[in-house]
Amino acid sequence: MITDIEICGKQLVQLVNELEVETTSFKSIWILASILILVTGVTTGVSVIAWLERKVSAGVQQRIGPEYAGPLGVIQSLADGIKLLLKEDIIPAKGDPWLFSIGPAVVVAPILISYLIIPFGKRVILSDPGIGAFFWIAISSIVPLGLLMAGYGSNNKYSFLGGLRAAAQSISYEIPLALCILSASLRSGSLSTIDTVETQSKYGFFGWNLWRQPIGFIAFFISSLAECERLPFDLPEAEEELVAGYQTEYSGIKFGLSYVGSHSNLSVSSPFVTVLYSGGWDSSIPYFENLVPDSSFMDPSDEFFGVLGPVLGVVTTLSKSYLFIFISILTRRTLPRVRIDQLLDLGWKFLLPIALGNLLLTASFQSLLIN
Repeated sequence: MITDIEICGKQLVQLVNELEVETTSFKSIWILASILILVTGVTTGVSVIAWLERKVSAGVQQRIGPEYAGPLGVIQSLADGIKLLLKEDIIPAKGDPWLFSIGPAVVVAPILISYLIIPFGKRVILSDPGIGAFFWIAISSIVPLGLLMAGYGSNNKYSFLGGLRAAAQSISYEIPLALCILSASLRSGSLSTIDTVETQSKYGFFGWNLWRQPIGFIAFFISSLAECERLPFDLPEAEEELVAGYQTEYSGIKFGLSYVGSHSNLSVSSPFVTVLYSGGWDSSIPYFENLVPDSSFMDPSDEFFGVLGPVLGVVTTLSKSYLFIFISILTRRTLPRVRIDQLLDLGWKFLLPIALGNLLLTASFQSLLIN
């Protein structure tokens, strides 16, 4: 009898161990699948942004733009990517091969990590650490280090100057960016990106921080353009002065990674503008929520309404994000490039005092509300 009990106990322990192994394997597979979906989505979004920028820029300048590679030139970005993959990867003879090779990877990796904390819907988010807004600030500050590594490792004066400009520009505009995020977080009472959206959605369209924090929105949008190194703030890669800046010596897939990093940085900044200032997944259309019934009264067998809500939230977030991307593209084709001294003056003498004053006003107003 005792022998039978011991045998059953050993079999039970073995079964539990097998279940734990299966659970661990399932978690590993799920993590890998999430990473694959994230990278695929980001790559597709970068291709869409590149095509959209070419077509919108062509329309602004009364040109046709890409039209031969697929219908309306939609696979032009794919053709460019294949071309960069097939090109020879050249490393400068007197450059530092390690810094030269690691630089583009350091540029792209933090941008991909930033997508972890973007809530595309009410429950469509990979991670909510509670300090999502400042996590993005911390992660995005690594990108200029990659540009500086790329410029220094190229052993080229133009590239090195481009890397130095990238570092100076990042330091100048990260402080106003952080102050604007802190002001929006004070209004929401939380640093979580999900809490920020839910606080704005309580009051509908007029509860957006776009109306409650107009000064912060303008300063944040300008600072995000400078962080993305978009015109009129693309001083690190100014073709007229630095040939191509930190990208001068790059070719092949490494140049492609820098290109992907530039566009994916814009595709990260736009959702953050949407989440912090324009309500995120909240559509703010009256009675729109009635399209999706309350889950407590929903038929469990009807999966359509269970999927409709998250899908509508993702579509709303992406629509707002691409609206800001469209504005960024128009800004690039409308305003001329500024000088480096004008760039630093705008950051330190204009945006920093405005963002700091906006933070003090917001903190004073919140104190009055609490008292």
